[in-house]
Amino acid sequence: MSDREKGRWQSDLALIADAAKEAGAVAFGFFNQSPEVWWKNEGRSPVSAADFAANKTLESILREARPDYGWLSEETEDDADRLSRETLFIVDPIDGTRAFLSGQKVWCVSVAVVHRGRPVAGVLYAPALEELYQAVEGGLAMKNGMPLAVSAAGADETSRLAIGEDLLTTFPSAFRARVARQKYIPSLAYRIAMVADGRLEGTFVKGNSHDWDLAAADLILACAGGGLVDLEGRPVVYNSADVTHKVLCAGPAPRIDEFLAAFAERRDS
Repeated sequence: MSDREKGRWQSDLALIADAAKEAGAVAFGFFNQSPEVWWKNEGRSPVSAADFAANKTLESILREARPDYGWLSEETEDDADRLSRETLFIVDPIDGTRAFLSGQKVWCVSVAVVHRGRPVAGVLYAPALEELYQAVEGGLAMKNGMPLAVSAAGADETSRLAIGEDLLTTFPSAFRARVARQKYIPSLAYRIAMVADGRLEGTFVKGNSHDWDLAAADLILACAGGGLVDLEGRPVVYNSADVTHKVLCAGPAPRIDEFLAAFAERRDS
């Protein structure tokens, strides 16, 4: 990466961090205030006035600052023009809307800059927890200004995994014996951030996650020494025509092969 690109992505990181904090403040103004709620995806997913207000804030700040960048947001109608852009913003104004609406604090604003299919700057802001995660390609992952690192626990130690109990029961018994299952975490982006800061050794992401759930957290995890990959061990590619993904695995880089092997044994059994 050239010095020019480093400077560009660092400037973008400062921009998206400020935008995420501003959008987070807007969303937080609706928190525990019973905002109006609508249902999308045939009534399966809630979206609230807070989501739309935070999205409007992000869009007005970011698109004005970088009019040549594409745009992909959970709460904006998709525009195929993004596919012609080398660089774009991928955002989720509130990741964890159900948690937000029920008064739980585990929700965050997720903002990433993606260049040629991979994130180069990423921010997660959790206002109710007063936590700001950020990373830029080639740099350190940071949480509230302090460097992050994935867990150093080895394969012979207990692994704290965020995984559904129904899925875990299908894994090999030797693997299950070393797993402490983490209870459900309502924000997928925040769950991946928990792997980045070492509170979890890993997580499996069910199929049908989206670019906006993943992009910022993916970079933060990578810069903390981890990885988010598909079942073949390949990194996630963003800004394709289809923004949904199949089953994924997140963990410290030295542990990913172990987790994928356990999943493969379960799958083939």
